[in-house]
Amino acid sequence: MFNFCSLYSGSTGNCLLVQTDNSNILIDAGVSQKKINEALASLNISLENIDAILVTHEHSDHIKSIGSISKKYDIPVFSNIETWNNMPTQKEKIEIHNQKIFKNNEMFELQDLKIFPFSTPHDAANSCGFNIFYQDKKLSVATDIGHVDDDLLNYLQKSNFLLLESNYDPEVLKYSSYPYPLKQRILGLNGHLSNSSAGKTISHLVPTGLNQVMLGHLSKENNFPELAYQTVMEELETHKITNKDITLTVASRNTPSNIIQI
Repeated sequence: MFNFCSLYSGSTGNCLLVQTDNSNILIDAGVSQKKINEALASLNISLENIDAILVTHEHSDHIKSIGSISKKYDIPVFSNIETWNNMPTQKEKIEIHNQKIFKNNEMFELQDLKIFPFSTPHDAANSCGFNIFYQDKKLSVATDIGHVDDDLLNYLQKSNFLLLESNYDPEVLKYSSYPYPLKQRILGLNGHLSNSSAGKTISHLVPTGLNQVMLGHLSKENNFPELAYQTVMEELETHKITNKDITLTVASRNTPSNIIQI
């Protein structure tokens, strides 16, 4: 068994679950402990069953309840040193023996998984995504990415499943209520990924073996699930990729996704 479930995904909070026969791993905990417990309970899992939490970066929609969860359930938290140094409020809640440090772009093992954290272009201390390997399968998570370069494409190629950011539509962002500096941040090279850029990225990756994609981290103000899906599918179709070649879904902001079997 190698499963993935998006518990929550969006600009208001993120928490993902990766599961094998012997492991239950969370990626981020950017919503309340109560909400995470509720989502896990719908899958017949408890926070008591969680073996570790991986952290992508220190922004609040990714770390909101990491400290309280780790403290209450004695769960180790894995992050790079730059991120640790930039989330002091959460860090002080976490016991020293549960403060685990990895280095971006260096593989480490966790339970029966191999984890490769790769650097991502985002306005955080040292943000990362993850390649997660189990047996002969590869799962990848890449959100909070301002742009996609050759390095990032290389990290994502040959994935069997990918959760990829599809944060905004440029026209919706243009007319949204966001202040101009925030709009410029989102559009910047270290901001977020648009729907069309997500589609182009997926188009590059399908020939390498990618066949399941979930669009995630959608903006509440600057995107719509239907628009993200439609834009990405239209981009794929320009490369002659259809829903026979790939299964495309969109992560919900407030409810767990279906369990994806990798």
